[in-house]
Amino acid sequence: MHLTYIAFALCAATVSGAPTPGSSFSQLLDLLPRQSNVTCPKTPSPMPKAADLPAVKTMPDPFLYLDGKTKVKSKDEWYQCRQPEILKLLQEYQYGYYPDHSQETVTATRSGTKLDVTIATGGKSATISATLNLPSGSGPFPVVIAIGGIDNNSYLKAGIAVVTFDYGKVAADSNSKTGSFWTLYSGKDIGVLTAWAWGFHRVLDGIELKVPEIDAKKSGVTGCSRLGKAALAAGLFDKRIAVTMPMCSGVQGAGPYRYSLSGQGENLENSKSGAGWWTSSGISQFVNHATQLPYDAHTIVAAIAPRAVILEQGASDQFTDSKGTATVTFPAAKAVYSWLGVGDQLGMSIPKGGHCDMGGYADVLPFVQKVLQGKTTNRNYDDLGSWKAMPEAYPWATSLPAGK
Repeated sequence: MHLTYIAFALCAATVSGAPTPGSSFSQLLDLLPRQSNVTCPKTPSPMPKAADLPAVKTMPDPFLYLDGKTKVKSKDEWYQCRQPEILKLLQEYQYGYYPDHSQETVTATRSGTKLDVTIATGGKSATISATLNLPSGSGPFPVVIAIGGIDNNSYLKAGIAVVTFDYGKVAADSNSKTGSFWTLYSGKDIGVLTAWAWGFHRVLDGIELKVPEIDAKKSGVTGCSRLGKAALAAGLFDKRIAVTMPMCSGVQGAGPYRYSLSGQGENLENSKSGAGWWTSSGISQFVNHATQLPYDAHTIVAAIAPRAVILEQGASDQFTDSKGTATVTFPAAKAVYSWLGVGDQLGMSIPKGGHCDMGGYADVLPFVQKVLQGKTTNRNYDDLGSWKAMPEAYPWATSLPAGK
């Protein structure tokens, strides 16, 4: 699959919503601001192996290209060159390569609150069923697509629709490679997190096709724990997503690989050995060599900019390194967002509860309303509470690119 199709146009162009079937790559690129003097450095091909990459103990500089010597000079260059490279390296080393959506045909049927989305490609077809939960009134409403449960009432009362689907039927949370995704893509080296992300996107396709009560251009994605990891991937790979809401996501989500500051020490090694199917085989070479990863969680978050992200971690979460996410990932990603001039589009929520406490959804709601409904909030989503940011973990932030 062409990297630039994912980077700039996967299922959508930010300016105008989703492209119609058959939209050409050049048409999609024309929607983007361009600067004639931007020349992208060549991404190494083949991509380097872990053994060929330098060990970096702090969070890697997101402005440094994979060639290890060239740095981003301007915002246009970030969007045109570095973000596409980040998307490519994340697929190479973590997620597996996202399927070519241009080769899929999506249709949908609706019966009341049930939405069935059928995807056909390569002579095969599979269906994803979703449930629609609509607020009172006529809409069109913004929507949050959720897997694994959400505080429906808070969002419905706020005038935000909630759409859910059975992620396990999209791809089993195991190495069995069963579910609608694998019906279409059997044999692909793709992590289950990417398969679940694909499920979010196809449900959004169905909403666009059959649910006029929902404004699909105002959409969010969420899930908690391993499903939060999937929500982060969903926001990464589809530019229609206006706000990405990974809850208690930990390593392979918003939790840093290089810093384990709280909880029970979730890291690449134990997550890959315990649930190796979440990611592709590409990351296996970094087991016991995580400092050679050419990215970390802040890189994933920064690659979603300028679209909004709200990171949530329960202060009492004993599993997914809330402190590392709040004091390392968040401020490191915030440095990129702020440099791009969209610092208010990245927030951090640290409610008092534990792992996947449902109260977290109400805690992030004012931020979500700001993005999806244009409402103002007095809530400070830069507040880390009793914790303090760790600038020593991202030293590159003291000398950001000077170009505009």
